[in-house]
Amino acid sequence: MNYRLAPPLLLGLAVLSGCAGKIPKEALALSQESLQVRQLETRRFATRDEAQLLSASSALLQDMGFTLEEVNAPLGILVGQKTRDARRAGQIAGAVLLALITRVPMPTDSYQIMRASLVTRPQPNGKETAVRITFQRIVYDTQERVTAAEPILEPEIYQEFFAKLSKSVFLEAQQI
Repeated sequence: MNYRLAPPLLLGLAVLSGCAGKIPKEALALSQESLQVRQLETRRFATRDEAQLLSASSALLQDMGFTLEEVNAPLGILVGQKTRDARRAGQIAGAVLLALITRVPMPTDSYQIMRASLVTRPQPNGKETAVRITFQRIVYDTQERVTAAEPILEPEIYQEFFAKLSKSVFLEAQQI
């Protein structure tokens, strides 16, 4: 590289970067959809005992078949995952039909890894703790390639999780 060109080149880049427009305020604002998703994923519990919430959450996730990968109680974080079958009869039938026509085997979805990430956070009012959980899935095909990586947003899953967590927190508080 010619080092005599470096200072003018850097000066030109600095001038051009100064001409860049400002970031519009709308770019940093959350959309209405993201607020709805956050509401779906978050519940507040009338306790300040994060350790109790983490204990109940970890037991519930394990009951749901998740293996805990990371637990950081001081930060209020739980991460777990489980592996499930992702095969679908329609996709397999289509792949077989296409393979018969083209004589080339077609990959199909094979398995999926479902991840759950949970965070607890004390609320500013000093009386409640928020629990936010997100579920995601990563689908692999028969050739071990990722075919889908997406959040799971079915409200029933979150409602069921929080209903069971509420019962578990109540039972632990009553020492039943």
